[in-house]
Amino acid sequence: MLKTIPTRDDENLIVGYDSSDDASVYKLSDDIAVIQTIDFFPSMVEDPYLFGQIAATNALSDVYAMGGEVISALNIVTYPSGDDYDLLGEILRGGASKVHEAGASLSGGHSIHDDTIKYGLSVNGRVHPDHIIRNDGARVGDILILTKPIGVGIVTTGYKKGKLSQEAFDEACHWMTTLNKHVADVMKHHPITSATDVTGFGLLGHIKEMLGKRVSAEIKAEQVPYIKEAYSGAEQALTTGGGKRNRAFLAEHLDFQIDDPAMEEVLLDPQTSGGLVISIDEEHSQAFLDELAEKDIFARAIGQVTDRQDKTIIIN
Repeated sequence: MLKTIPTRDDENLIVGYDSSDDASVYKLSDDIAVIQTIDFFPSMVEDPYLFGQIAATNALSDVYAMGGEVISALNIVTYPSGDDYDLLGEILRGGASKVHEAGASLSGGHSIHDDTIKYGLSVNGRVHPDHIIRNDGARVGDILILTKPIGVGIVTTGYKKGKLSQEAFDEACHWMTTLNKHVADVMKHHPITSATDVTGFGLLGHIKEMLGKRVSAEIKAEQVPYIKEAYSGAEQALTTGGGKRNRAFLAEHLDFQIDDPAMEEVLLDPQTSGGLVISIDEEHSQAFLDELAEKDIFARAIGQVTDRQDKTIIIN
């Protein structure tokens, strides 16, 4: 579809929609490039303030995945005409809390009437043009590191159906409202080769984007962290339509060498405001993990990039 959109040659457009990167990057000077991204969606939680926090955290994440710093954001809202505007105020207040936590300015926004409430942000960030982290630079031998547990799709679905606990839901909400800012700050001190944030395509889908057709990866299933009860939820078939679409789309690219259908579902589960998947060469990976641990930032090594194999991702 994007191929039908007319393009314009611009030597300052460093990253555009011709790639699968997380955000666009435009060079303003030899020292400054602006990162631009937008994301919004309907609520998956009942608490409007919490929804605002989750949506904002999710939207800000693309800037961090690109190695940038968030500088400003605009609200984007769809809201039913004549509905309770106090509820809308709570959504906006929740979003503002996360923009301010990021050290950025919330400078306005736009709203339209719609039958369904949706909220998110248009975000501006900055980065040095020589320090952009793209999502396709993983090299053979690199270690893959994940910075949040997965499973929020299964947990939120199971909680809504009354099948999973409040404790599991609260854990999911904790991670969905945890900014990736602190990980991005540590990334600046290490030779990161690529990074992306884990969202709707699930962990395996986003790793597949990182690898492209150049290389493959082996993922150690037992090393992949997941939210409490996500696995038991998968055993109860509390999966999402997005997870089924991810499985269908990725089927030809995956080699599951584990006999564990529930774990497969967890690995394919769509995430909201997920962590970053980061690749770094093996020699420097432990120092990176050590600094994250020293700063009490969650991170786990989950696999390694390999030479190209018959399948893009081998899960063992």
